Amino acid sequence: MTSPAVPSYASGTSDVPLLGDTIGANLDRTVAAHGDRDALVDMPSGRRWTYREFQADVDALASGLLARGVGKGDRVGIWAPNCPEWTLTQYATAKIGAILVNINPAYRAHELEYVLGQAGIRMLVSAERFKSSDYVAMIDEVRPRCSALSDVVYIGSDDWKSLASGPADPAKLAACERELSADDPINIQYTSGTTGFPKGATLSHHNILNNGFFVGELCKYTEADRICIPVPFYHCFGMVMGNLAATTHGCCMVIPAPGFDPKASLDAVQAEGCTSLYGVPTMFIAELAEPTFADYDLSTLRTGIMAGSPCPVEVMKQVIERMGMTEVSICYGMTETSPVSTQTRADDSIERRVSTVGRVGPHLEVKVVDPATGLTVPRGEPGELCTRGYSVMLGYWEQQDKTDEAIDKARWMHTGDLAVMDDEGYVTITGRIKDMVIRGGENIYPREIEEFLYTHPDILDAQVIGVPDAKYGEELMAWVRMREGAEPLTADTLRQFCEGKLAHYKVPRYVHVVDEFPMTVTGKVRKVEMRETAVELLGLKQQATT
Repeated sequence: MTSPAVPSYASGTSDVPLLGDTIGANLDRTVAAHGDRDALVDMPSGRRWTYREFQADVDALASGLLARGVGKGDRVGIWAPNCPEWTLTQYATAKIGAILVNINPAYRAHELEYVLGQAGIRMLVSAERFKSSDYVAMIDEVRPRCSALSDVVYIGSDDWKSLASGPADPAKLAACERELSADDPINIQYTSGTTGFPKGATLSHHNILNNGFFVGELCKYTEADRICIPVPFYHCFGMVMGNLAATTHGCCMVIPAPGFDPKASLDAVQAEGCTSLYGVPTMFIAELAEPTFADYDLSTLRTGIMAGSPCPVEVMKQVIERMGMTEVSICYGMTETSPVSTQTRADDSIERRVSTVGRVGPHLEVKVVDPATGLTVPRGEPGELCTRGYSVMLGYWEQQDKTDEAIDKARWMHTGDLAVMDDEGYVTITGRIKDMVIRGGENIYPREIEEFLYTHPDILDAQVIGVPDAKYGEELMAWVRMREGAEPLTADTLRQFCEGKLAHYKVPRYVHVVDEFPMTVTGKVRKVEMRETAVELLGLKQQATT
């Protein structure tokens, strides 16, 4: 009699208990233990805070918000690039139970108007401008149509200084804390929807405080660590895996620049002796390609996190070998799960860290299911990854129907990602269910082909998509970025490179050389936009509609 197959299910055991704090109470506890240590460094302005100074400014801003009539449950929007005021606002709103609504710095007027209205934002804290965006003009345009919005405060203005300069009111802040629960909603993050309007993932203190803490635990953070955070605060990567991982361990948060700049990131690591560096793969690719890279002293780097999109094997190897990040961690997750569900560990082999997204995190569960039946598949078989536990969001803000589509009755969050779990519980992401290409009845996972293309000596970065085809239903197209000075790739030269190494149906029929891929602000490649562009480029409109 044969043994039944082991199901693709794993739960994260831990000797370390979940935190039951609110974010504000947890910060106060860290300050009591590490008050004189560096908490925050802003490289562009040269400003620095110890934990005690940071707490004082957070409390002053929290008291200012209370004086303006902002209280528990009120939505406070923040629309700004990375800056100390963003971080102060994050913790000040948490102190009084106001719900921070993160607004994408790349939004334009119609997207801003939607978020202001959908979340019912009462106060908006905003930069005046960033890059080519005139925030003041856009806010003036939409404000008459946003009935809930009663207060707009521009960072750096006299109004901001009045709001943020106190004095702090310890008695009122203590009274607020007594009214807060760790399960209260504290943050709304709008997912970058590829169709229709984005949805507001609503997260609690318990969700994001614990996720930041346990991500930091698996990175082995202590109060001696200094984290360079070039990823955006408006996303979980910056504000949870960056800020909350730091403050739960007494680490220092280092802001290299308002937006990602590879040179500024390397400058910050060297100048501040950072032990950890964060980024999506494209950020690490840019840092490694910086012309003066070899001149930097990055010897303090020990760890860091690479996440946000699948991490190319070749890039990961260079990060370990050339940047010295021997304990670099791969994290996988989504905004709706606070965000991290699986993570590699510092003692995982390099092979594990370059080929998987690790194992389930502490106090969480993951499983891989057949998308058609919902049944758990045996280990080694592909299916949709689902996760359950403390990290799963409360729901989409005022969209119960959308919440019910994503979270089933047993509280499993369906990620939409295709994955395989091996016998040891390590998970490999093979792509998005929506990205899977079906060519002539063959299921093709673009990730496999992208990993192969990274081995081409002249390819810097590669993305593979499916495009319409009259004969096969779909055909493969590779978008590639070439190394400087390399000969542009053609379909013929790519076919020669693939010959004998990839099955014929996995060889891309079309090749498109670009300088950049269309990206979201968090560094995820917009494959939907690439497909739309490809249909135009290749003259496939007729096939796309049949």
